[in-house]
Amino acid sequence: MLSKKIEKALNTQIELEAESSNYYLAMASWAESEGFNGAAEFLYTHSDEERTHMIKLVRFINERGGKAIIPALKAPATKFKSLSEIFDIILKHEILVTSEINKVVDACLSDKDYTTHNFMQWYVSEQLEEESLAKLNVDRLRLIGDDKGGMYLFDRDLATLIPTASKKAK
Repeated sequence: MLSKKIEKALNTQIELEAESSNYYLAMASWAESEGFNGAAEFLYTHSDEERTHMIKLVRFINERGGKAIIPALKAPATKFKSLSEIFDIILKHEILVTSEINKVVDACLSDKDYTTHNFMQWYVSEQLEEESLAKLNVDRLRLIGDDKGGMYLFDRDLATLIPTASKKAK
């Protein structure tokens, strides 16, 4: 049985994962409309992955006797200056998600809820990958700068960088 404190923390994480899915979906739509088809594919897949993370939490809460809350979401930004701006936003967002996951883990430890702590370890590992991938893309874009040829190759290569967790999460 989940304590109310842990249930609330997990429901907060559901909201963050849902927001993440919407952010990536809005970014994917922008990228696609700007002709960045590789980035769009990468971001659409990432949006699906974040939704999968949310669903895992929903099911876990319900299976443990809690009540998962599906949140209303604010509309995400829909206009961006560049792919560099998008990936800067992604990196900052993934750092925030890591911080919030760590808070859930800390709450589990303080409540001695080792079952939920064990469940959350998947998210801890996932965030290592998420932050690493986001930083890699920010670094690549910084190296490319304004080089149109480099941007073309980056966009093309993004389609091959489909997040590995989307394959593992299912």
